[in-house]
Amino acid sequence: MNQKPPAKLPDLSEMSARIKPGTRRFFILGLTVLFGMMMPARGELPPAGDKPVPALKDIYKNDFLIGVAVGPYVYQNEDKTIGELVAKHFNCLTCENAMKWASLHPAADMYTFETADKLVEFAKTKTMQVVGHTLVWEQQTPEWVFKGADGKDATRDILLGKMREHIEKVAGRYRGKIKGWDVVNEALAGGGKEWLSDSPWKRIIGEDYVLKAYEYAQEADPKAELYYNDYDLENPLKRERCIRLVKSLMDKGIKIHAVGNQAHWSLTKPSIAEIEQTIKDFVALGVKINFTELDVTLYNWGEKNDIYQAGAPPEVLQQQAARYAAIFALFHRYRQHIERVTFWGPTDKYSWLNSFPVRHTNHPLLFDRAGLPKPAFWSVSEAAGEQKPR
Repeated sequence: MNQKPPAKLPDLSEMSARIKPGTRRFFILGLTVLFGMMMPARGELPPAGDKPVPALKDIYKNDFLIGVAVGPYVYQNEDKTIGELVAKHFNCLTCENAMKWASLHPAADMYTFETADKLVEFAKTKTMQVVGHTLVWEQQTPEWVFKGADGKDATRDILLGKMREHIEKVAGRYRGKIKGWDVVNEALAGGGKEWLSDSPWKRIIGEDYVLKAYEYAQEADPKAELYYNDYDLENPLKRERCIRLVKSLMDKGIKIHAVGNQAHWSLTKPSIAEIEQTIKDFVALGVKINFTELDVTLYNWGEKNDIYQAGAPPEVLQQQAARYAAIFALFHRYRQHIERVTFWGPTDKYSWLNSFPVRHTNHPLLFDRAGLPKPAFWSVSEAAGEQKPR
C-alpha cells in the first residue's frame, strides 16, 4: 500500500481549455458533477442510464462464492437498504467482528452470542453460507485470557484449557450452521528469524498452540472446513512460512481445506504477477486459496491526509476499476483453485479503512456510500468474460 494518491482533478474550466479526445468522457463526467446530475459524492459514478445492476453472486456462480464481511447494521433499521444489497450481491457472510473472542467471550464467565446469532440467522434467511472468523488470534482477545487467577501469566495448561473451552463452546454452538472456520488468524511473522509471531499464545503455550487450536476445532465440528488466514502472503518469506505451517498441520492429520489470503491491497501493490505466484504455490501444496478480506485502498498505508473526503475523482475511480478488473481476471483464470472471494465490507461507508490504521475517508470497495455501483463494480462484473462451468 505504497501508492501515492494522485492529485485532485483541476477545475473544469481549466480542463475544458485543454481537453483531448481520449479524455473526453472524463470531461463529460466532470460537467455532470458540476450540474448536480450525479450522486452527491463527487466522482462516484452510477451506472449509465437505466442500465440494470446484475447480482455479483450470479455473475460468478460458476466460479466461486462472492462473500462479504458485515456487522449488525445488516439487520438493523438504521440503514434499510444495506441488507437488501448484501442479500442481492453476496452468497457468503463473514461476521467482521461478532465472532472474535472479545465480542463473544469478553469475560471468563460471560458469553455474548446475540449479535453473532442474529447474523447467522440473517444469512440463513438470505440463503447465504457463513464463515466463522476467528477462533484464535492474538488481537481482539481480552487480557484475562492470558492471565491466571493470581493475575500473572497463565500456565501452558491453563491457557490450553481456556482455548479448548472457548473453541468447544463457540464452534459447538454453530455446528451445522458454519461452512468453515478461520481457526487461527495471523500467526506468522513477516520477517526476522522467528517464523511465528511473538504472541502470548506462542510465549505461553509454545509453537504447538496452532496445532492444538486445529485439533480442538476439528473435534468440535468435524464437518466444518478449517482455514488458516493471514495477510501479506505475496511476501515470499511469509508465504514460505505459511506453506511450512499448513504442511506441518496436514502431516499431523489436520484437514486444512484452504488458506485465506486477506488481500488488503492498494492501487498498485502487490503486482498481479506476485498474486499469481502466491496462487500457484498454494495450488502446489494441494489446498484451495481463498481471498478473504479484499479491498483496494486509495491511500498509502498509514497516510494521514483526507484528500478524498468529498469523493474520489473519476480518474482515480477508473484506476481502481482497472485494478479490480486485473485482479478478477486473474481470479477467474484460477477459479478451479479458488472457492471464495470475500470483500471486507459491503460498501465504502462500512469499510474498516475509514478508521484504520488512521481515520480518513476511503473508497476501497465496489459500492459507494449510497450503495450505488462504482466503476470498479462494472469492471469486476465484466472481468470474467463468458461464464463457463468449472
